[in-house]
Amino acid sequence: MTELTNSGELPKLHEAFGNRFRIGAAVNPLTLKTQAGLLKRHYNSVTAENEMKFERLQPSEGAFTFERADAMIDFAAANGMGVRGHTLVWHNQTPDWVFVNADGSAASRETLLSRMKTHIETVVSRYKRIIYAWDVVNEAVSDKPEEFLRPSRWLDIIGEDFIEKAFEYAHAADSNALLFYNDYNESDPAKREKIYSLVRSLKEKGIPIHGVGLQAHWNLDNPSLDDIRAAIERYASLDVKLHITELDVSMFAFEDRRTDLTEPTEEMLEKQAERYRQLFRLLSEYAEHIPSVTFWGAADDYTWLDDFPVRGRKNWPFLFDIHQQPKTSFQNVIEDAQAGEEANG
Repeated sequence: MTELTNSGELPKLHEAFGNRFRIGAAVNPLTLKTQAGLLKRHYNSVTAENEMKFERLQPSEGAFTFERADAMIDFAAANGMGVRGHTLVWHNQTPDWVFVNADGSAASRETLLSRMKTHIETVVSRYKRIIYAWDVVNEAVSDKPEEFLRPSRWLDIIGEDFIEKAFEYAHAADSNALLFYNDYNESDPAKREKIYSLVRSLKEKGIPIHGVGLQAHWNLDNPSLDDIRAAIERYASLDVKLHITELDVSMFAFEDRRTDLTEPTEEMLEKQAERYRQLFRLLSEYAEHIPSVTFWGAADDYTWLDDFPVRGRKNWPFLFDIHQQPKTSFQNVIEDAQAGEEANG
């Protein structure tokens, strides 16, 4: 069981890791209110779950809507938190107007590049010296064995160098921000090699890319620790930073479609707790390469995994339960973190 602090309170999650890495959480306008106390106590970095995506910030051309994103920035500033930016260029959650002319025909390469540049310049400049890292391009690599890049309108209209241009525009807008390529299934050996090849090619061309974002949407059994370790070592060999950007540990394998549970079983909770212990032990081994670990949420009362991929099903992927109370997973992570700090001390 986790030992209480001298004041009788649970230790703070982010403090347990000392200088090893920031501990972040994805937030939205609802959780900034419903989870405010938990966020302030246990996390020292935040990321917008959706409010900094293209469709939210510029739903129509030139009409920027920053209010909700600014509210997160203000929350972070008031509580001494860092902010990761998510995300500038993505095939999803980008409004149709970006890709078409007034008559509905496909925009030209020049028009789309101009719109990308304007969007990135406006957004990144607004948060210059505030946001320490950006997920510049999100999920551009295909999951299909026979494809390298995912089909998208960015790719169709601009070509493969849309990725290079996004990083160049972001760097021009804020030369101090760390710029990341971010993706899921990042520990799958086949996709790992494609992500590695993409980032290596960008670096060889002198494109300003500083890191790889490992989304880490993992579950109780997959990916294996060996595959995660191999991915970390492979990406780190490129001499880039690694951020765990969207961590959660689903109670269900992706193929599992059952809907009979209204709460996790004791066996599931125990397995999740051991899984978190193993994961954070592994991440701590590579702390020199991984300065930031962000959960894609904070507590089980709200998670994007509710209803995904199975509608009507609740999930419980975090260290804190639906009442925002620490689970055995939290206890295991804290105990290991404290042991690691003592060993390093």
